[in-house]
Amino acid sequence: MRFEEQHVIVTGGTRGIGRAISEAFLAEGAEVHATYRGDEEAAEALRASVGEAAERLHLARVDLCDPAAVEGFWEELEETPISVLVNNAGIRRDGILATMSEENWNAVLETNLTGGYRMARQAVKNMLGRRYGRILFVTSPAGRVGFEGQGNYAASKAGQVGLARALCKEVAKRGITVNCVSPGFIETELIADLPPERVKTYRAGIPARRFGTPAEVAGAVLYLASPEASYVTGATLEVTGGL
Repeated sequence: MRFEEQHVIVTGGTRGIGRAISEAFLAEGAEVHATYRGDEEAAEALRASVGEAAERLHLARVDLCDPAAVEGFWEELEETPISVLVNNAGIRRDGILATMSEENWNAVLETNLTGGYRMARQAVKNMLGRRYGRILFVTSPAGRVGFEGQGNYAASKAGQVGLARALCKEVAKRGITVNCVSPGFIETELIADLPPERVKTYRAGIPARRFGTPAEVAGAVLYLASPEASYVTGATLEVTGGL
């Protein structure tokens, strides 16, 4: 129960990797504030699946693209001491750059990068006075190597890493760490719409010869969020099977 009595925020915390992260923190005793954009069914499914830990699960519908919604979420928390923020929420709108619409470009950058900035900005304000905190971004190898048809996604993920590395230098003296976890291909709905041939190609390129599981990503997140990782900041922990 390493996170007993700690309050943890997980954005996009009701589906896929986010759900696994929420479940892992609940299993370790945390009070989990899981945000989601609009899938009420997935949110209630998470609540129903965690048994007695549902008493420590707080679901909040928040559109990270809406500054007022983010402000309202933090205002409702009032003086709640947040120990951990996991910026996990993310979307894809794939397409080759030559034909990519500005709408799809902006949607991905606004959700993945600007949404993370909005949440991190508020988290820092919450954590500074207590001189303790853990801020994490769930990024992607796409930000490092790029993937065809994912220019917007790659840009957003590279931006998360740059933001984390800059922010960690601003808050390290206050006992706040800022890190990234970079999952490779993980078995979630985020990659479920990829063409079968592309899936086959991607899997063949992974040294481990398999896709990862959300639970494997959650384990990495819990380590970086723990007191044991107090001297790890500005780092990116890859969970990629060697990709």
